Amino acid sequence: MAKVWIEAALNGPWGRERQPGIPVAVEEIVADGRAAAEAGAAIVHVHAYDASTGRQKDEWEIYARIIEGIRAKADVIVYPTIPLAGSDYASANAQARFAHTAELARRGLLELTVCDPGSCNFLRFDEAGDEAAGFVYQNSMADIREGLRISQECKLHPGYAIYEPGFTRLGAALADATPGLPQPIYRFMFSDEFAWGFPTKPKYLDTHLALLAECAPGAPWMVAGLGVDIRPLIAPAVARGGHVRVGLEDAPWRTELTNRAWVEQAVSAIRAAGGEPAATREVRAALGHRA
Repeated sequence: MAKVWIEAALNGPWGRERQPGIPVAVEEIVADGRAAAEAGAAIVHVHAYDASTGRQKDEWEIYARIIEGIRAKADVIVYPTIPLAGSDYASANAQARFAHTAELARRGLLELTVCDPGSCNFLRFDEAGDEAAGFVYQNSMADIREGLRISQECKLHPGYAIYEPGFTRLGAALADATPGLPQPIYRFMFSDEFAWGFPTKPKYLDTHLALLAECAPGAPWMVAGLGVDIRPLIAPAVARGGHVRVGLEDAPWRTELTNRAWVEQAVSAIRAAGGEPAATREVRAALGHRA
């Protein structure tokens, strides 16, 4: 029986005006993280906020409280985001953008990290007629190399969000050129609401997998996305040996499901497809560390 990793992405950069159910305060994020772990998630991904404004705030001290709070009750892998380059709260350079990651890793709190190997245009389909809408999600080569440097030095597995197929090619090439880099995890990003990448159809998953087989054969991968109901791809992912990410960061805006409910639905779909959710120790063993 295939062991399938479930990752729960709890909140994202949206704010409650777009995703009302997201946890914002540290205590709320910790509670949702524990609930997701209890429901079957082995990996939890979080964004930290200034609770007074509801805006993202990437300080290592906030992330440390979140990670330690979740792990106090659940043996689960927890990892943070990085500032959204191109936004008004992003750091000015690569070292500053990854400063919280480096500090959390130095303190032994991280196993995975975010390092997205490419840039792309972000625009929702319903905003296509608005000339003021949209932005460029920026990951310069300096930023990517800094993320990989920290991953190499601190033995973190870089998480590659694959918004476009070229991200796979660049990410694999950089991994091959970085001696001692732990195995990257490829997250194929699908969307129903954003005009990038592919829609949630198995034929497009097969396209991603064909390219991955050429660039990084045997690398772990999962189906994920933003503004997406990923459930139609869970059974195809299980059948093809992949993993699954769900949660309020990824879900269509204003979803009525909670993070726990998204994980529970993923568990049911995985089992219906003949798989079984992996325990955290099984994820660590598959990645070859801290088994």
